[in-house]
Amino acid sequence: MSTPVFDPPALKPGTLRVTPLGGLGEVGRNMAMYEFDGKILIVDCGVLFPEEHQPGVDLILPDMEPLRGRLGDVVGLVLTHGHEDHIGAVPYLLRMRQDIPLYGSKLTLALTAAKLKEHRITPVAHVVREGERRTVGSFDLEFVAVNHSIPDALAVAIRTEAGLALHTGDFKMDQLPLDGRLTDLRAFARLGEEGVDLFLPDSTNAEVPGFTPTERQIGPVIDQVMSKTTGRVIVASFSSHVHRVQQVIDAAHANGRRVALLGRSMVRNMTIAQQLGYLDVPEGTLVDYKKSGDIPDSQIVYMSTGSQGEPMAVLSRMANLDHAIEPGEGDTVILASSLIPGNENAVYRVIDGLTKLGAHVVHKANAKVHVSGHAAAGELLYCYNILQPKNVLPVHGEYRHLMANATIARDAGVPEAATFIAENGTSIDLKDGEAWVSGQLDLGFVYVDGSTVGAITDADLKDRRVLGEEGFVSVIVVVDAKTGKIITGPEIHARGIAEDDKVFDKVKPKIVKALEDAAQKGVRDNHALSQVVRRTIGRWVSQSLRRRPMIVPLVIEA
Repeated sequence: MSTPVFDPPALKPGTLRVTPLGGLGEVGRNMAMYEFDGKILIVDCGVLFPEEHQPGVDLILPDMEPLRGRLGDVVGLVLTHGHEDHIGAVPYLLRMRQDIPLYGSKLTLALTAAKLKEHRITPVAHVVREGERRTVGSFDLEFVAVNHSIPDALAVAIRTEAGLALHTGDFKMDQLPLDGRLTDLRAFARLGEEGVDLFLPDSTNAEVPGFTPTERQIGPVIDQVMSKTTGRVIVASFSSHVHRVQQVIDAAHANGRRVALLGRSMVRNMTIAQQLGYLDVPEGTLVDYKKSGDIPDSQIVYMSTGSQGEPMAVLSRMANLDHAIEPGEGDTVILASSLIPGNENAVYRVIDGLTKLGAHVVHKANAKVHVSGHAAAGELLYCYNILQPKNVLPVHGEYRHLMANATIARDAGVPEAATFIAENGTSIDLKDGEAWVSGQLDLGFVYVDGSTVGAITDADLKDRRVLGEEGFVSVIVVVDAKTGKIITGPEIHARGIAEDDKVFDKVKPKIVKALEDAAQKGVRDNHALSQVVRRTIGRWVSQSLRRRPMIVPLVIEA
């Protein structure tokens, strides 16, 4: 899908404009901008994790360029829950303006504050609860409890004179949640009676038929795996998945095992969850990793990060024997998480590496050790029937997920013209129950690479891919500044190419001939001569070696 770029007109009085800055066409970078009466409300501010074709990138941020000249108009940032794809980019937004007020549940804001502390930012934070209403600038906000794979998730109903918008955040409708906190369908029904003018639902599982299984099905499976394991148990999960860590702690306690947390983010998040009462830890169950070596293998569980195959995370380092804990015969590794699209290859490499070391690997494909945190098609259909929204903008998902969600909406009676398949940067205007596309901003990826933010471009990533996949060839030639004749060279060096440098002896005469021809034509410009060298060796390498390496020619005048 490629929508022509066009700027939306000036926003008319009494009209609400919604512009997703991230999270559409991808699983991550969730961020939406609501504009009314000259003021801006932001919902979520998350990151996207890089894929293999983005080498060297640490994080990918939403494109916040539309906010840059209007930071003074931002009245608040609502955070629906504490997952990285919804809070991970908050530090980068607050670098632009530190006093933007944050609104979210107790756990969500605690996790965000811990992240901001690493960036030396103290937020202006306002804790809200389900059922609470707040006036923030021109926006009347109501917070609604929703069930997800992290405690304290909230949907937000946004009221303005233009109408009522309901933004779910990530949610599902687990009827037997571990913490007893249900998605508040009574509140949904009440909002439906009031009239939902624009519904922005989570689309991640819209392709999946039926209903998402309950979290309670996972605990017994983890318990059973632990009871059968004679060696160490290593469980990998998202560092913020409090419910899953609770199940691991419960199973460990029942099987006479102690638990050591591995990974900086895992330790940080679970410490916060325990302090705030979201994680119930039996006395003596948790043990410091540094003291875990004295505990027999049959009595220890390691709870780690790295369930997505991240190369620097604990589990990947274990698989590569680059960690103090080296899995082997008798050990069991449980990957208690879903596969984020794009991470499949990395995860299977880790599974293969662990299996080669002799460990037994349990994952979603061979045991029920994870259920999704997102509503499946049946749950979404219930929501549409309860809410009966006038307009729908599916969010949070790749294009096929958005399409599947839109199809469910239409099946439930939402008119096709009122169902919007948008992309990042699409502006949807709303007034008096009617919605329409008003513009399409030109937004891109913002890459965090080490200490730089936004300095790396897609062209730089292409160069990195070429270097990694095809290799590098440098050619140095010294020419007479007056005559253009070659004094020294060409000297050719290659890296990342299997052939010996001597293979390039065959192309040197071709480079000499090409430069002599250029000299006879009066070409003296260094850049032009460098291009002659690049084209000559590029054609030869492509035809002879079947490679397309990065070629760096250097022509020096003497």
